[in-house]
Amino acid sequence: MSIGAVIVAAGRSARMGGVDKLLHPIAGQALIAHTVAAFLSHAAIDQIALVVSTENRSAVEAAVGADPKLHVVLGGERRRDSVHAGLVTLTGSDYVVVHDGARPLVTRELIDAALAGARECGAALCAVPVTDTLKRGDASGHVHTTIAREGLWLAQTPQAFRLDLLLRAHEAVEGDITDDAAMVEHLGAPVKLVQGSRRNIKLTTLEDLALVEALLLLP
Repeated sequence: MSIGAVIVAAGRSARMGGVDKLLHPIAGQALIAHTVAAFLSHAAIDQIALVVSTENRSAVEAAVGADPKLHVVLGGERRRDSVHAGLVTLTGSDYVVVHDGARPLVTRELIDAALAGARECGAALCAVPVTDTLKRGDASGHVHTTIAREGLWLAQTPQAFRLDLLLRAHEAVEGDITDDAAMVEHLGAPVKLVQGSRRNIKLTTLEDLALVEALLLLP
């Protein structure tokens, strides 16, 4: 069984005030280098498609270095286009792990959990249960209703799939869907929820930088 990975690093960092979060130095390395290192060090991952943009390609390549199982691929306009660009390079893989480049705290245990779920039913995603009270607002900014949090989860990556299943979902499902598991759901196929980690933060805003760096330095 061959396993590939797609690391999505082609975003525009629109909420970072002009800072490319993937290249921001954290604990002595660019953020993307931490993410890539977690997959390069995983013995079960045979090949990795690192999907970048035209604008950040040279800088990302310099940050992560060269490795025989790492292939840099140009992404597309939407996240789903970038994932697909990575998928089609993973020739010979049976399973694929898809991960956000901006989640540098991914661990071997999270990758293993996602893969175990995918082996069980074809598709799986790491997620954590919702613990806060949820409110739905109306157009005037008032509370419309309170939503029961039982059974609700916050989706994360890594997400893992049989490669043929995810490719079929990309071909069959249209629209700007930002979550690969949701595309498989549209096919009517089961998707397994596996326990994620609250440390597995996706760096989105400038305020996240200090938190991510502090967590990376923790044992």
